[in-house]
Amino acid sequence: MGKILIKNIKGLVQCGEDLPKVRRGGDMKELPILENAFLALEDGIIVEYGSMLEWGGLADWRDLEIIDAEGKYVLPAFCDSHTHTVFAKSREEEFVDRINGLTYEEIALKGGGILNSARRLADMSEVELFDHAMERIQRLKSYGTGALEIKSGYGLSMDAELKMLRVIKRLKAECDIPIRSTFLGAHAFPPEFKDNHRGYIDLIKNEMIPRIADENLADYIDVFCERNYFSVDEMEEILEAGIAIGLKPKVHVNQFSALGGIRKAVELNALSVDHLEELVDDDIEALKGSKTMPTILPSCSHFLSIPFGDARRLIDNDLPVALASDFNPGSTPSGNLGFVWSLACVKMKMTPEEALNALTINAAYAMGLSDTHGTITIGKKTAVILTKEIPNLAYIPYSFGDQLIERIILS
Repeated sequence: MGKILIKNIKGLVQCGEDLPKVRRGGDMKELPILENAFLALEDGIIVEYGSMLEWGGLADWRDLEIIDAEGKYVLPAFCDSHTHTVFAKSREEEFVDRINGLTYEEIALKGGGILNSARRLADMSEVELFDHAMERIQRLKSYGTGALEIKSGYGLSMDAELKMLRVIKRLKAECDIPIRSTFLGAHAFPPEFKDNHRGYIDLIKNEMIPRIADENLADYIDVFCERNYFSVDEMEEILEAGIAIGLKPKVHVNQFSALGGIRKAVELNALSVDHLEELVDDDIEALKGSKTMPTILPSCSHFLSIPFGDARRLIDNDLPVALASDFNPGSTPSGNLGFVWSLACVKMKMTPEEALNALTINAAYAMGLSDTHGTITIGKKTAVILTKEIPNLAYIPYSFGDQLIERIILS
């Protein structure tokens, strides 16, 4: 991509050296912003930044793109640490079911939800899945997403789960943003294993996971630990099988109920625990002192009309919080992290600064990208967001629904 100079930046956000890999508790209100700044990139790597008042020019002006950012902000691109971007088709008929009074769990029990997506995906080719996912990723980038985690879990069979993971592997190779792959075979029990949980768990452990290891198809392993899905003991057994081949846990817990999954995930050194619409005191205590990132998905709460995660409680207990989209066809058909930023402020009472830390520095940690993403730091290879002219940074979550990103500059 060559050399790019962005000058006259109204505010260069999240910039600095020796910044922490995680911001937690009261520190989440901290957000370094350098006013009247410049930023120099070379082949996507941050090579220099500082005040325009101190800028002495660049040694080499050849092949240089110059961007005048007067009145505009520059910030590190969002990291979306929890998505289901590879899927077959949308599920707007279930949206209508919920309007007519059915809950997410009632829809699932009558064959909708995850099983609906699994049936549709089984009939779609890898090429079709790849093409649809690539189109979605282009849209996500336009919202400011510069790094993406993608889960399997709509396969629920050996062939279909491997198909999804191969598609994600190809996306990793061909996309211009970093992608992390998560194996979520334990997303639901397929109909043929409804009364034979042991059989499906053995299939995951003894057949799927060895194939994933052979083809190097995943970075992380996930389990949907929830009533009517996988118990804490079942989650532990599956996660341990993944850990044995080098997969790190990132798990769905506490979406509808608190079963003790957070404490067990922390014991297994999970990188993140995601959803957290329900929290009890033991969950908070389990997270204290751990290296596990609590990750909240407010657009899922918005779409399903379920409780929002209690970010304030986590922060007030000196814990960190990350935010992610949960982009998927059933419970969050939007991957717009600008909207997530707004929901976090309006519905979870996070300040704009706390929410942006949750979408950048903490979200980068939640997908293992702290060394390259999340901050404007010399040597990092991160995409950056150039906003349109705005009065201040809080204007972005304030004016929800507006597209205030002028450009994402990719690494």
